[in-house]
Amino acid sequence: MHRIEIDAEMDLLSENKRLAEKNREYLKSKGITAINIMGAIGSGKTLLIEKTLQSVDYRVGVILGDVICKADYERVKKYDVSVEPINTGKECHLDAHLISHVIQSFSDVDLILIENVGNLVCPVDFDLGEDYRVVMVSVTEGDDVVEKHPEIFRLADVIIINKIDLAEAVEADVDKMVRDAKRINGSARIIKMDLKSGKGFDEWLEFLRDAVKVR
Repeated sequence: MHRIEIDAEMDLLSENKRLAEKNREYLKSKGITAINIMGAIGSGKTLLIEKTLQSVDYRVGVILGDVICKADYERVKKYDVSVEPINTGKECHLDAHLISHVIQSFSDVDLILIENVGNLVCPVDFDLGEDYRVVMVSVTEGDDVVEKHPEIFRLADVIIINKIDLAEAVEADVDKMVRDAKRINGSARIIKMDLKSGKGFDEWLEFLRDAVKVR
């Protein structure tokens, strides 16, 4: 029984990888940079996207993945950008197949921001065809959140530690979170941020400018 389950999982991941490469080829052909933003519910992913849309002067498209996307879709759509919601139902992550159905709607953008379903476990194994993986956590999740979820941080290009202004109130050690992130992934860019006050947001915009320029 276990052998069958393992084989089925390997087949699923192999097929996802194949579709992810097709997505990547399409995005490359159009000169589009894609960023997969992962994090738990309440970490600040949607607010990060909103503030980004307010701050950049290049063309941005947004893909929103959630069990039910209605609330986030209404938040983002008001910025008059191309938005595609993906309601995953019982699935706890986006996959390359779901992304393949919507990316051709974004042929005239420079950047696609993909908000993945809100958790730190399920999205880990599923390449979407993105150029960069961003993992966002907040101090309100506890300062042990990074060490408890090493795999998603190990694969990240950027790690954002958000809501740092609340660290003292929730007795979270931001320095510990940074140390844990560096120990797990020494090559990731780590940004200490507080979206409400604006701390660290300029560093995020700097990363985006470099990411889009690479294309």
